Amino acid sequence: MTKIDIISGFLGAGKTTFIKKMLEEVFKDEKVVLVENEYGEVGIDGGFLKDAGIEIREINSGCICCTLVGDFSRSLNEVLETYHPDRIIIEPSGVGKLSDVLASIKRMEETHDVQVNALVAVANVLKTSKQMRAFGEFFRNQIENAATIVLSRTQSATPEQLEKCVKDIKEANPNAVIITTPWDQITGEQILHAMEHQDDLKAALLEEAKHHHDHEHDHHHDHDEDCDCGCHDHEHHHHDHDEDCDCGCHDHHEHHHDHHADEIFTSWGRETPRKFTKEGIESILKALCDTQDYGEILRAKGMVPAEDGTWIYFDMVPGEYEIRQGQPDYTGRLCVIGTNVDEAGLETLFGLI
Repeated sequence: MTKIDIISGFLGAGKTTFIKKMLEEVFKDEKVVLVENEYGEVGIDGGFLKDAGIEIREINSGCICCTLVGDFSRSLNEVLETYHPDRIIIEPSGVGKLSDVLASIKRMEETHDVQVNALVAVANVLKTSKQMRAFGEFFRNQIENAATIVLSRTQSATPEQLEKCVKDIKEANPNAVIITTPWDQITGEQILHAMEHQDDLKAALLEEAKHHHDHEHDHHHDHDEDCDCGCHDHEHHHHDHDEDCDCGCHDHHEHHHDHHADEIFTSWGRETPRKFTKEGIESILKALCDTQDYGEILRAKGMVPAEDGTWIYFDMVPGEYEIRQGQPDYTGRLCVIGTNVDEAGLETLFGLI
């Protein structure tokens, strides 16, 4: 049986670093497939295998990485049939809904020899409270549907910040195990033990996710042209309803308020042959980090050719960024994700117009 670990995390939470720790310390002797589901117009993490809808590459011994596109279940089935892994680690998009992934995997358990092993959310202790307020629906979905919550950057938090973060998380998910010890002070085995010993909560979350998905599916597809439930009449002006409204629309799991990521977040991406300098990229990242002149930027990443013949790779989350040298690619690529993004401003900032 293949174990499936779902490890989510809002943009900039540090989930990739966390997964790397688990791969190096705990799963190194297993055949592991890491499934990434990125959000963005330009695929910074690689191209796509068109026929199967996945890109496969070796990361290290025993570990294979793939980026899914298209139908999630179909692509995941391709991974199972091709590699027969001991474990699949699914890393959903930073702005994806953990409940959607749970529902898909729950259905696969009925037809495949797979089992959800762990439901994990990685959260930045310094930003959790703010992100809960700013991006409630998407951020809370990851927190509420996780059996284990791993806090990142706790070594940089004050006791008051840590306590506030834990309190906010407990209000959203009182039953989850919260790992607050800095990662370099505990082993991967200790973390895995916490991840895998949440069977009752995990089962409840899986069942709830499946129920929610089935309910929404029925609601979307059961109405025909003779339906008189009233929901269709209110589809474009649902914000006019108040608490005394009895039209019935509110009885469907607040369907109208269940947003897709594309309604909230903007992904701006470009491919470009333009050459940059390290100093130029750093100036751009500082502008995205230190101001809101271009919107509220949650993530910026890219790989671009440099004027000196090398290649510059960069990755930015609110408050910090990394610039390093990387391997040449077929062309330069840029991706910025955020809310209220000034796309024309980004074109100017990166010197593309």
